[in-house]
Amino acid sequence: MKRIVSLVLAAVLIMPTTGYGQTTSLRRLETQNDALVWQAVGRLDSRNGGYCTGTLIAPDLVLTAAHCVYDQSGAAVRPGDMRFRAGVTGGQAAAERGVIQIAAHKGFKPGTPLSRENVRHDVALVRLDSPIPSSELAPFAVHRGGVVHGPVSVVSYGRGRSDALSRQNQCQVIDFTQQILMMDCDVTFGSSGAPVFTHLNGRGRIVSVVSGMSQYQGRKVAFGMALEPVLAELKSNLRAGAPRPQAVVKRLVIGAGKTASGAKFVKP
Repeated sequence: MKRIVSLVLAAVLIMPTTGYGQTTSLRRLETQNDALVWQAVGRLDSRNGGYCTGTLIAPDLVLTAAHCVYDQSGAAVRPGDMRFRAGVTGGQAAAERGVIQIAAHKGFKPGTPLSRENVRHDVALVRLDSPIPSSELAPFAVHRGGVVHGPVSVVSYGRGRSDALSRQNQCQVIDFTQQILMMDCDVTFGSSGAPVFTHLNGRGRIVSVVSGMSQYQGRKVAFGMALEPVLAELKSNLRAGAPRPQAVVKRLVIGAGKTASGAKFVKP
């Protein structure tokens, strides 16, 4: 959990020459009314006390990061040891379900050195033990049509704010290279798997999933992947009953020769 991995960022991304857009502060959603629109975003809790952020994308499917399906000891998490708590606000969930199936994208290679391939494929799906009716919580759709530069938003949990959703209304995709997004979004430990929304067509659609964080040129940056290309294949694997991952995993982190950290499990 505390291990720091460094990588020359230029090997992964090339910074654009354009400047940053207007980025807003992270805001805690204190009440059920504040959180109402975002309650399909929840905490994916592990029996060992850790958690990631996950998002309902179908009545029985939760989207998260692939490295979230491994515990801090490096072992694959068993479905029975995970629980999805949607829209936790003030410590209370809008809906709660157990987990019966977990599938990480086959392109994600746990236990291997940091690479562009792992960032691109850091996506997992979790099947719930019973659907959450759409009349109770409306799942979020995945954005189609490619990734564009510009404003996005992130809804997440994290260290120091594990009992309520927080939303950053606007942050910027500051680079998109080789299917990897660099963003100036405010994420922290526990934010792994958080949905990155585009708002180009009304209600937010998920364009990426938070994978890790780092410092670059004095700014904190977050990393995600182009979601659409990998999600269809992952859904196919889930339908085929692909077994859960078995390999040992180390925390996914991206750095620039400086202190860097991933946004994986934390203790509440």
